[in-house]
Amino acid sequence: MQIYWTPIQRVVQEAPDTYTFQLELPDGFTWDEGAHTHFALEGFNKEDKPNRSLIRHMSISTLPREGAIGITTRIKRECSEFKSILRDMKIGEQVAIFKTHSNVPLKREGKNVYLLSAGVGLATFRPIVLAYLANGEGVPHLHSLNVDTSANYLFNNVFTSSNDFTAEFVDSRPNYYKRVETMAEDQDGLFYLVGSDDFLRETIAMLRERGITREQIILDKRDFQLEDFLK
Repeated sequence: MQIYWTPIQRVVQEAPDTYTFQLELPDGFTWDEGAHTHFALEGFNKEDKPNRSLIRHMSISTLPREGAIGITTRIKRECSEFKSILRDMKIGEQVAIFKTHSNVPLKREGKNVYLLSAGVGLATFRPIVLAYLANGEGVPHLHSLNVDTSANYLFNNVFTSSNDFTAEFVDSRPNYYKRVETMAEDQDGLFYLVGSDDFLRETIAMLRERGITREQIILDKRDFQLEDFLK
């Protein structure tokens, strides 16, 4: 397993309590849209067993062509030890990334794609949208629906509707579910889901009740986790 230690280049506040940590791009490090990585702080591997309190599973919110690895996360006043340490880190301090993989690359199968997310889960979809805007081949239409009860919607400069891409934000779960019902009328569409486990289960149940098959539902989960959600 290769561990990349890389410095923080910049910290961007995306919304209240939400930040993107932009990391220097190490030589030879690359990834696909929709990728996640293990993101760790100094000291996580000093003992025989990894200190899991210093490791988080994070989505990468950028593409390689942007020249930085973006990690977007919420850090509230009351937070975990991990996020408390991260909040106090300075530009130039190093973090570790390893085990990078994408479960949700953009499928170009001639079908409409629906990106359904909650809150900061939108970070997973940002690079998918950028990849689509650069090359829309094989995807007739891309639609993003994000629910965020704070109404401080993220990445407004990317999630802006155009001819073949529509971006939609709602501030409540009831409004979200109404929109999902409408989208499920596309019986041939592909539905990408990112959010909490409860969010995933409730959305999957709604889609399945309306005739969407498990093969049409794409989750940011490894193969051994999928059955628990899609059974």
